[in-house]
Amino acid sequence: MRTKILIVEDQFIEANNMQGILERAGYKVTGIARSVPIALKMVEKEKPDMVMLDILLQGNLTGIDLAGKLREMNIAFVYLSANSNKEILDAAKATKPYGFLVKPFRAKDVLIMLDVAWYLHQQVEEEAKNREAYLKRAGSAVSGGLPEIIGNSPAIARIMNSVKIVSQSNTAVLILGESGTGKELIAQAIHKLSDRKNKPLIVVNCGALPANLIESELFGHEKGSFTGAFNRRVGKFEQADGGTIFLDEIGELPLDLQTKFLRVLQEKEIERIGGNSKKVDVRVIAATNKNLEEEISAGRFRLDLYYRLNIFPILLPPLRERQGDILLLADYFLKKYAVKQGKSITGFSDDVITQIRNYSWPGNVRELENMMERSVLLSMGTLITSLVLPKDKRKASIEIEADRQKTMEENERDHILATLFKCDWKVFGEGGAAELLDINVSTLNSRMKKLGINKKHYFKNSGENKND
Repeated sequence: MRTKILIVEDQFIEANNMQGILERAGYKVTGIARSVPIALKMVEKEKPDMVMLDILLQGNLTGIDLAGKLREMNIAFVYLSANSNKEILDAAKATKPYGFLVKPFRAKDVLIMLDVAWYLHQQVEEEAKNREAYLKRAGSAVSGGLPEIIGNSPAIARIMNSVKIVSQSNTAVLILGESGTGKELIAQAIHKLSDRKNKPLIVVNCGALPANLIESELFGHEKGSFTGAFNRRVGKFEQADGGTIFLDEIGELPLDLQTKFLRVLQEKEIERIGGNSKKVDVRVIAATNKNLEEEISAGRFRLDLYYRLNIFPILLPPLRERQGDILLLADYFLKKYAVKQGKSITGFSDDVITQIRNYSWPGNVRELENMMERSVLLSMGTLITSLVLPKDKRKASIEIEADRQKTMEENERDHILATLFKCDWKVFGEGGAAELLDINVSTLNSRMKKLGINKKHYFKNSGENKND
């Protein structure tokens, strides 16, 4: 049976062009809708497998409004848009699409994106179908099997729940977070709880590999395949056969090798330099502290690879957003290094506890661990009574901000932000910020851009996390 696709696009030429591309590739186009109400009627009547969805449509409702309904109906959708406004794109991204095509698009791009989107949708359906079974199978292992993961904050509870679920499948995982948040530890936890736990976990830091050796390191080479190849080399993927490979700093992988890596994900096979293709059974976990969407926009990361990796993302919050876990972690590292150094240290003085709580820990858990190790080495008694912390630039900037009078622009910025919060960051459409402020959408977008109003940036710097 042919896959049924509905096109929701208000531009006649672009809709017909898309229909031609799809039908020539063997898809069945169930119709073209130019507004959300018409699209909903077609969805109810035709029951499409997937929807190609423009953002700005005829009428008051947008493709973003329709996307929420498609999610509820478990229908896959891919956005089509020429809109580059960041707020609109962020709103679109929040609906968790299965892909994004930027106009004008080529037939090749459409077909690749459809392939990726359908693959993602199938993976999501599999995860949803087996979610309860995963939790039952993994629950007992997590409670007693991962003592090195410290924390009882809601964020950590959600992360461990995700680890339990995904560990029982072979789905690719993308771990996101600032440097020092514990991405490798989460990768180890996933491997430890999986059926692959008795097979190798191979860790590769993509950012630390010399550019001229990355391909050989990852995929291996045959003897004599290039100058200096005196022996055959087994690459990291082959070493991980049957187990897991953890690719840290995946954003540093060169574009030409991203293509080969994509083939591993799609076909489960590698090709040594100078050799033949070989099938491998490898579970892939990747991690990065970069914004991969910005890397895609800059042409440094492949969109199709991003969607292949981003099936099951796990976002690790910075330590400053885990206030309840900071002292727990400090105490854990204190005991760990006290035992290692053969010292009897029972805890921290009140002053040190205050310092630990008030510091913003820009280096995250890694910085905290290093600080505790240093403190244990320097301690001469049973309590840690002093802690030499670097100047907290983040808190200093907040204090300077509080001491001065706000400018007209800053007051305008605050007013726009308050309105955006009131309407849950909906910029346009009925009940959106533009309507509440009684200004044109393009004018509001222009003011937001000039004033540096960016939802993602704002939540990052205010210590909140909309994903938590």
